[in-house]
Amino acid sequence: MARKIPLQKMRNIGIMAHIDAGKTTVTERILYYSGKTHKIGEVHDGAATMDWMAQEQERGITITSAATTTSWKEHQISIIDTPGHVDFTAEVERSLRVLDGCVALFCAVGGVQPQSEQVWRQSEKYEVPKIGFVNKMDRIGADFFKVVKSVQNVLGANAVPVVIPIGKEGDFKGVVDLIKMKAIVYSGDTGVDFETTEIPAELQEQAKEWRANLVEKSAELDDSLLEKYFEKGDLSEAELLKVIRKSTIARKIIPVYCGTAFKNKGVQPLLDAIVDFLPSPLDIPPIIHAAEEEGEEDIKRAPSDDEPFSALAFKVMSDKHMGKVTYIRIYSGTLESGTTVYNNTKQKKQRVGRIIRMHANRQEALDMARTGDIVAVVGLSDTRTGDTLCCKDNPIMLESIEFPAPVMSISIKPASRADNDKMGEGLHALADEDPTFTVNYDDETMETIIAGMGELHLEIIVDRLKREFGVEAEVGAPEVAYRETATMEVRGRYKHSKQSGGRGQYGDVQFRVKPTDPGKGFVFKNEVKGGNIPSEYIPAVEKGVIKAMHSGPFAGYPIVDMEVVVFDGSYHDVDSSEFAFTEAARVCFRQLFMQGHPELLEPVMALEVIAPEEYMGSMTGAICQRRGRIEGMDDQAGNKVVRGTVPLAEMFGFSNTIRTLTQGRGNFSMQFDRYAAVPFSVAEEVIAKRRAENKIR
Repeated sequence: MARKIPLQKMRNIGIMAHIDAGKTTVTERILYYSGKTHKIGEVHDGAATMDWMAQEQERGITITSAATTTSWKEHQISIIDTPGHVDFTAEVERSLRVLDGCVALFCAVGGVQPQSEQVWRQSEKYEVPKIGFVNKMDRIGADFFKVVKSVQNVLGANAVPVVIPIGKEGDFKGVVDLIKMKAIVYSGDTGVDFETTEIPAELQEQAKEWRANLVEKSAELDDSLLEKYFEKGDLSEAELLKVIRKSTIARKIIPVYCGTAFKNKGVQPLLDAIVDFLPSPLDIPPIIHAAEEEGEEDIKRAPSDDEPFSALAFKVMSDKHMGKVTYIRIYSGTLESGTTVYNNTKQKKQRVGRIIRMHANRQEALDMARTGDIVAVVGLSDTRTGDTLCCKDNPIMLESIEFPAPVMSISIKPASRADNDKMGEGLHALADEDPTFTVNYDDETMETIIAGMGELHLEIIVDRLKREFGVEAEVGAPEVAYRETATMEVRGRYKHSKQSGGRGQYGDVQFRVKPTDPGKGFVFKNEVKGGNIPSEYIPAVEKGVIKAMHSGPFAGYPIVDMEVVVFDGSYHDVDSSEFAFTEAARVCFRQLFMQGHPELLEPVMALEVIAPEEYMGSMTGAICQRRGRIEGMDDQAGNKVVRGTVPLAEMFGFSNTIRTLTQGRGNFSMQFDRYAAVPFSVAEEVIAKRRAENKIR
């Protein structure tokens, strides 16, 4: 069966930005102007198509990445609208893993904000080509060229304006298209009516200057065009479009557009840019599964319907009508409903029930999905985020998705016995959906502990439990995900020897334990010579160390960033066993760890506070009271911006504090920065509390 849409006319894109930069509003306009919707949905009215969850509509923020598909100039555009709040960074991570291109949104007043940097780093990790869109040009303090400079300086990107604004703030009327050298001027409120005219006289010189900049920056990848530009002083429109596309896909430039989505200006040129400059699946290199053994060839899959099927599951969600729904990106081959696929990650066969194309929370049933499609599948009960789906006869393993570890936890219990079973089912369904949300049961305190990326993240989880699963739950106080590490190298020995009639237990290990660089994690080395510990017991030794690291002897928190070297020991022909060596290693590590001057580590957040200048004294005072460190202060459209770092443990309730101190005119954002040592006096309090709760074993 012939394809309806050729691969070269497909675009899989995401919209990414700092919270409140206007991602969902831009997506709503794209859907409206491309004919997908017939009414513009507004975020502030709770009517945005892409913010379909009740929690999103109430808060006016995006919580879960929503997918939709539309068309523009005979091209199919699949769009994922991602959240901007740092607590939902996993949604951005998994979306960027499967997208071919991205629109990076920036507020014309705020410019590059903390979460802009975070999502930019995530997109760079997956080498995603991008175009920029400076939104909110109608706002007081809007400055297009300042934002472009900020993208160049802060993000280190080669941001190149493809349009320049006509007017700004309340006088923003449209844009000058530097490729066609024409002005696009909007009239009316809907954005449908606009006129393409000659460039206003007062902008002629500025337009020529920025056109020359665009041609020069774009042509740097193509020597022949660069030579032609220097000879003739210009390039044709077709040549310029071709070289900008080539440079964008190679991630050498970031074409930048501007507009105001809320006032319906500048969205159509952005749609043209998505089609003209962002890659199709054919522009992305073939996926490669590196050979596992020497002499074997790498496995490659080109983006083609004729290749064997391969896809990546990047999102799982629960639907009360359909059950478990798995979002997949197909990299090669085709998929038909009712067929069986092979989950190579779990090494299990799975039957595909239904294939659906999602439009936010509405569905369109498909008989078949093809290369390049982003679709949802019903029936893959054992598939999780990051799993590879393929043909069993032609297996391949795709690169999975890495997610950050949770930094905050709370205890949760059902309000009544009737809610107990429902709570367990609900929590595990939500943990299936969200890789940054974990559920554990503490045997000592007999509490269920849920952990996530922040207060809002856990608040949404509890709210979803109530609304979607009908569970009333009582929530404990938030708790920070502390860690433990040692600060000096020690060595020592422990002999586990027990005799209780019959066969005994004997395991003897000698360790060298030292801290590694922050963030390096756990390193285990075997330097035993002469068979003093038989090789079959070495995995048991490592298992014992890992077991000890789950709950440290210092404060009962997980141990991180340690190197353990087993360099000697002894065994008994009869009494030695895996259990004996596991126990010997566990006790030896715990003893040496306490000798290595252990310290407590806490998550430290990068903080940005924006408020009018008259409140700066009280704001900086509030940050310093929370053990924060001020690292810089800038001006931004009549406000002051304070940047610094602050321990997460001190930030509970800060949103109420900032509202009170600034009479509701200030706001803040924060994101995880690093783990750092806890001051001695604070560590003593934390440890005393853990002892009182019997959490130090």
